[in-house]
Amino acid sequence: MSEKKGFIAEFKEFIARGNVMDLAVGVIIGGAFNGIVSSLCDDVIMPAIQLLVGTVAGDKYVNPETGAPDFEMMTKALNVGTIKFGSFLSAIINFLIMAIIIFAIVKAFNKMMEIGKKPAEEPAEEPVIKECPFCMTEIPIKATRCPHCTSQLEEDKKVTVDKKKK
Repeated sequence: MSEKKGFIAEFKEFIARGNVMDLAVGVIIGGAFNGIVSSLCDDVIMPAIQLLVGTVAGDKYVNPETGAPDFEMMTKALNVGTIKFGSFLSAIINFLIMAIIIFAIVKAFNKMMEIGKKPAEEPAEEPVIKECPFCMTEIPIKATRCPHCTSQLEEDKKVTVDKKKK
């Protein structure tokens, strides 16, 4: 006989199995990290490379008065934007904020999944001692004869005593 489950219970089981949550976190963090890589390339590396290429191009971009490269003239001529460290730093901060939010969501999700689980029951320990029905002394559980009164013990008359009661 199959047990019918509600939609919510089935969805919860689907999410909990197969590391679906881990996959979702990976996709979200990967997308956020893509912003850092894009910003690094577009805002830092490419303007630096374009500026380097313009410097190597020759005397065309050298200030005649000072003899030093004229970066303002190069950026205008090469259509090189300025190196945007602020944009890159902003992408890093956005990533960190996204990672903190995802961490909090996963932590709350794991807490929610633990709520529905029943705690594992500890198996009852087998008693290790019993009481002699004749002299009332404690003896090992496997004993067939009492070492104190030498009485023959029957399996039916065995009375167990818990060690913790001592």
